[in-house]
Amino acid sequence: MKTLLTLQLTIFILVAVGFLMKKIHIIGPQGQKNINDLVIYLILPCNILHAFTQSAADEDFSNYLAILFISIGIQIFCVIYGKVMFRKESEDRRKCLQYGTICSNAGFLGNPIAEGVYGMEGLILASVYLIPQRIMMWSSGLAVFSGSSDKMKTVKKVVTHPCILACVLGILLMITGLPIPPGLDGAVTAVGNCNTAMSMMVIGMILADINFKDFWDWTVVKYTIHRLVIIPAVVYIVCSFLPLSKNVLGLCVLLAAMPAGATTSILAEKYQVDSPFATKLVIFSTLLSLLTICLWSIFLQ
Repeated sequence: MKTLLTLQLTIFILVAVGFLMKKIHIIGPQGQKNINDLVIYLILPCNILHAFTQSAADEDFSNYLAILFISIGIQIFCVIYGKVMFRKESEDRRKCLQYGTICSNAGFLGNPIAEGVYGMEGLILASVYLIPQRIMMWSSGLAVFSGSSDKMKTVKKVVTHPCILACVLGILLMITGLPIPPGLDGAVTAVGNCNTAMSMMVIGMILADINFKDFWDWTVVKYTIHRLVIIPAVVYIVCSFLPLSKNVLGLCVLLAAMPAGATTSILAEKYQVDSPFATKLVIFSTLLSLLTICLWSIFLQ
């Protein structure tokens, strides 16, 4: 509980800093765009690469394989779920909702919570769980926002995206056990550690442009219920019929119950796809997750 509250407080302080920087004009529109690009093309790839190099698999491979395959199944389910549930929304909103369904904030919130609830084993299992999500985030997820009718062009953009390249390199390093060369390792870690701060401040900057009279949105409420309650409930029901350890079952449900990922806002801003709406998805679902993640943790224990 203490870990969760601390993480959530950190998120909202960083969002508030970005909000303030934009409101008092320390950061202008061009500066915000530059920071947005910096996060997508440099900071996020370094963060992904660092995360993969911290993953270890030297004990019980059955648990690693189990959580990996379940995670793949959850990602496929979320892609289909998002398309079906939000098919009647306007095009821009549908893109944000589909991406937010595919890509949760498990990358930031998931690892610390997994370690806090399940110890070091939980942290390693969570790292394995996140492999399919990281790949989907920058393949199917990115394709949602790019919206190109040229499939080959979309594939080319996805395959050559820095975050996808970081995923591929990270998987190779994790499998082979090869370290990043000294010096370069420190640089990748230092840049990657900026991810949370910069991403959340970008969200705060986008939030500064939102009219709070329009902040309440019933579509955002429905999305939040789907993301934080219905999806993890489906995961729990399905996984309870499988021969899984308690830790694997609990982690699959907890990591499926995370709010919308910060990249929902960042990519919406990048591709000019209703970024205020995307920011409302992130902020509202993160606020509600303060309660729902605690309830899921208590239920699973």
